[in-house]
Amino acid sequence: MPFGCVTLGDKKDYNHPTEVSDRYDLGQLIKTEEFCEVFRAKEKSSGKLYTCKRFLKRDGRKVRKAAKNEINILKMVKHHNILQLVDVFETRKEYFIFMELASGREVFDWILDQGYYSERDTSNVIRQVLEAVAYLHSLCIVHRNLKLENLLYFNRMKNSKIVISDFHLAKVETSSLIKEPCGTPEYLAPEVVARQRYGRPVDCWAIGVIMYILLSGNPPFYDELEEEDYESHDKNLFRKILHGDYEFDSPYWDDISPAGVNDNFSTAKDLVTRLMEVEQDQRVTAADAISHEWISGNAASDKNIKDGVCAQIEKNFAKAKWKKAVRVTTMMKRLRAPEQTDPGTPSPSKDSDKTPSMATPAPSPANTPAGGAPSLLCPSPDTTG
Repeated sequence: MPFGCVTLGDKKDYNHPTEVSDRYDLGQLIKTEEFCEVFRAKEKSSGKLYTCKRFLKRDGRKVRKAAKNEINILKMVKHHNILQLVDVFETRKEYFIFMELASGREVFDWILDQGYYSERDTSNVIRQVLEAVAYLHSLCIVHRNLKLENLLYFNRMKNSKIVISDFHLAKVETSSLIKEPCGTPEYLAPEVVARQRYGRPVDCWAIGVIMYILLSGNPPFYDELEEEDYESHDKNLFRKILHGDYEFDSPYWDDISPAGVNDNFSTAKDLVTRLMEVEQDQRVTAADAISHEWISGNAASDKNIKDGVCAQIEKNFAKAKWKKAVRVTTMMKRLRAPEQTDPGTPSPSKDSDKTPSMATPAPSPANTPAGGAPSLLCPSPDTTG
């Protein structure tokens, strides 16, 4: 299907609003995201259902940049585990992005509805995510916001594929790497927290976090503080991330791919450790992770782990603190991570005995942290380096 609006340059012919309404019916509002509203849409000529993201230009420069960025990235990609772009319109007041409709559920919801859930189910999910991310990385695209909320089942069939969504923060990695930090706090890689230049390895770290949660029901980095003490929570969270301070806690990990004496390299724990390697230049790549025995072989156990995982999911992800951090990133208090004067400064080591200082910003207007430093969580997304 041809795109309604082909060009995004300075001079172009805008689509008239009737060009959208003549082709599509915008139906139910599915959700409201940080930069846009998401609708279910029906193509009038075929009756096919799609997802439509509507960005209002009046909402500001960041919204306009987010829309252009998502359009540019989606035009570059075509993979069966990535929601595909179908149509684009730009009127004088709005951007409309039409994509495939994922009518299935988020991975969390799928797990909770299952009578049986095993490591092999998680291995199947992670394999598909790795394949999609390996494809993105082959195009030098960094997603930068991989998290469970952005992993969807394409339909409600038993063997539905997983698709990755939400590319408004995705970026093309150049030779100079990426400098502005962004993402969802619990999924941030150490190099992002440390304000170093970074690239594709941040996606692999996030996949490690996702895998850890899917196998245990627990986030790898969490801080038990008062529910409303977000500032202290974030400081402690970032310190733990900087040093890779997580454990395979008992009893949650006791039955996860137990290995023989000479078989430690085929376990789920081994793959998580490789994905969540603090040193980004030593972190396993998505392409190499696909070949790991736990993904490509028979190392993943078929033992039912649903009861334990679901109990922890319901316990941990019902907490206001985690829900705010994961689902409503912009409502969290932003922290200024330790600044590196030399972009070449090595990544913090997991064995380091010193914790970098974490400066706390003074109250400041939305999206503008104290001192004029770029926001950790709300950058201006684009596709340039």
